[in-house]
Amino acid sequence: MQASTPSRKLGRLFGALGLSLTLAAGTLGAATPAHAEGKIRIAEQFGIVYLLLNVARDQKLIEKHGKAAGLDIAVEWTRLSGGAAVNDALLSGNIDIAGAGIGPLLTIWDRTHGKQNVRGVASLGEFPYYLVTNNPNVKSISDFSEKDRIAVPAVGVSVQSRFLQYAAAKQWGKDQYNRLDKFTVAVPHPDATAAIISGGTELTGHFSNPPFQYQELENPNIRVVLKSYDVLGPNSPTVLYSTEKFRQENPKTYAAFQAALKEAAEFAAANKPAAADAYIRVTGAKIDRDFLLRILENPEIRFNTAPRNTYVLGEFLHEVGAIKNKPASWKDYFFDDPLTAAGS
Repeated sequence: MQASTPSRKLGRLFGALGLSLTLAAGTLGAATPAHAEGKIRIAEQFGIVYLLLNVARDQKLIEKHGKAAGLDIAVEWTRLSGGAAVNDALLSGNIDIAGAGIGPLLTIWDRTHGKQNVRGVASLGEFPYYLVTNNPNVKSISDFSEKDRIAVPAVGVSVQSRFLQYAAAKQWGKDQYNRLDKFTVAVPHPDATAAIISGGTELTGHFSNPPFQYQELENPNIRVVLKSYDVLGPNSPTVLYSTEKFRQENPKTYAAFQAALKEAAEFAAANKPAAADAYIRVTGAKIDRDFLLRILENPEIRFNTAPRNTYVLGEFLHEVGAIKNKPASWKDYFFDDPLTAAGS
């Protein structure tokens, strides 16, 4: 079985469960020419880690700050799954702002260094990510075997994959950092969550994000194998990034977007019930509101725009050869903006 895609058997099992692997990425057309000020295309993924975008969309904050600057901004939203799909969309010119993990940002920063110069625009907050399993024989990452498959958004690229690689390097040495990659498969979080909860598929593990990991843990047969905070400490796992060209050629639109993010972060931190309502309205998620509120009130979850504790991963990826260019600091892969000035 190839590590990069689910097996045919897994696909049939998903079909039997009524799950869909069809992503919005398949609807993206050919690359769109560069556009002038007043338009922005944003790609988000699944989970409350994108809550700031949900709030900005629900309250039309980008449009609001654009008008304050004398600019009418048309905002287009796209939902994809996996950092690889998001990076492809950004490089093909189909989106202007990419939402994905710090892992995909470091990958595309390295790939475009000295060319498109993709860098981070903002963090979306601090969130713990859990690797869970429904296999009673798996107590730690050392227990995963050929019989197991671990769902991640994008094999080898997603921040979940990078967290797993970091944990593997700590367990077996840096030369073994990708030891568990062969057990990972690319599956969108909603589909993987349904499969893990239902059981009966080849998926026995899922490295996800809120709210999916907490929904899974409601099932007594599912347990936590690894927590990202235990591996790296509190950090900003999900970020937004763009090309140098878009930032330079659309300064008013870019500034309005950053102002909208700042307002959304302040709103989410101060008005969690209203932020929860925005998430449900925008995403259409079938989630109990009280359950969602309990997640948002978790003290480990913080909504802010300055990246925290990201450099350790960048340094690691260079040490193991996953990226060629070594960042001197987090400032190398984030734009120099007031919104991110307090980063790390």
